[in-house]
Amino acid sequence: MLNKSIIEGVLNEALSTGGDFSEIFIEDRFTNNMTLHSGKLETSLSGRDFGIGVRVFKGLQSAYAYTTDFSREGLIKTAKNAAQAIKGNKIIQLSPFEPRTFNNQHPIEIIPQDVEKTRKLSVMKNAYDIAKSYHSSISQVNVRYSDEEQNVLIANSEGTFVEDTRIRSRMLIQAIATRDNQMETGYYGPGALQGFEFIENLNLEHYAREAARIAVTMLDASPCPSGKFPVIIDNEFGGVIFHEACGHGLEATAVAKKHSVFADRLGQQVAPEIVTYIDDGTLKNEWGSINIDDEGELSRKNVLIENGILKGYLIDKFNSRRMGMESTGSGRRESFRFAPTSRMTNTYIAPGKSSPEEIISNTENGIYTKYMGGGQVNTTTGDYNFAVMEAYEVKNGKLGKPLKGATLIGNGPKTLQKVDMVGNNLGHGAGMCGSQSGSIPVNVGQPMIRVSEITVGGSNE
Repeated sequence: MLNKSIIEGVLNEALSTGGDFSEIFIEDRFTNNMTLHSGKLETSLSGRDFGIGVRVFKGLQSAYAYTTDFSREGLIKTAKNAAQAIKGNKIIQLSPFEPRTFNNQHPIEIIPQDVEKTRKLSVMKNAYDIAKSYHSSISQVNVRYSDEEQNVLIANSEGTFVEDTRIRSRMLIQAIATRDNQMETGYYGPGALQGFEFIENLNLEHYAREAARIAVTMLDASPCPSGKFPVIIDNEFGGVIFHEACGHGLEATAVAKKHSVFADRLGQQVAPEIVTYIDDGTLKNEWGSINIDDEGELSRKNVLIENGILKGYLIDKFNSRRMGMESTGSGRRESFRFAPTSRMTNTYIAPGKSSPEEIISNTENGIYTKYMGGGQVNTTTGDYNFAVMEAYEVKNGKLGKPLKGATLIGNGPKTLQKVDMVGNNLGHGAGMCGSQSGSIPVNVGQPMIRVSEITVGGSNE
């Protein structure tokens, strides 16, 4: 992507004022986005984004600069801009590059860039037809398709030199059901670190019909009662609560500054023994997976909580200095416009021994949340507030009527401690996670779980 001699020159210039580490991140990204609105192609956008970021450390100082000018002069200027934050004389020399190779764990069969838009549109229209024909109350269906190819090169003053290509594909299906003056929405958005084969092999009958079914079901839902209840949270995207309210608290971005309730608690019990919490970027072709992180470190499986005991954190290179701990291959960023920091990949609660049927039948009076919606969380405290897209009452161990307007309100670490049943049906859901290094693809996951008590906001009308 760039001549090695130019890269060496940039890294040397970044060290010229006394830095003890320098890094260059080169990115060439191709994107395609298409939107189908009410059966008609509304937008079709393709783009290319190329840029280079330069970072320099000195102890616990860090500076970052980026550019879209890839001339030698432009890159040297960018390196000088980063180096200006460091004051002193050059103290180290570059280590010789040791090109790193790895086995690609995420095979790609069909490069999306090679696929005609008419072929992509055909799958989108199929999803539209399935959802639209589900029920007469479905008034509108929107389908969004996206793919990207991200080529990266990462080199640093310690001798790292590594390249990777990441290809992702995703389809989002939204169905809207209306009756009189009432409108309800259902949504599903599967994605993978995979080529167009993922889109063509999608079980559209499942995803499109589920989006429509949610919308139609909620038309007949009763207002959710408010109060404190045992809450059953289903698998897949149900894991978003612990991603937001606990996962972010296990990132070194928060831990290193003592801005997390999990700081200085390694070896302590932070959850019941039935809870094991994992971040694994090596899962084959999953949406949040990576071969290497955005600092050139190999991705790996990081066990964060094992049988309730806090075992580790997600650590990037800079925060490894603050914490005196090794990087865990968790340095990620949205693009060259962001310096990397510690981020999640595929984060999930490991499967337990209970079946979904056992969990429901052992719940006398509670709330079952089948699909979660959006929410907010204070990452410092773990306090959260999440909307529920589809919920049901549980009475005498059986599912009852659907409920609408439900929100889950609580504190992530405290909720984690109240997990009293863990199912055996692990599933993952694709999403985008925003933090200080931008928006990145992640999976959230879990089997069905039961929390002994969560405050549920709703309506008693």
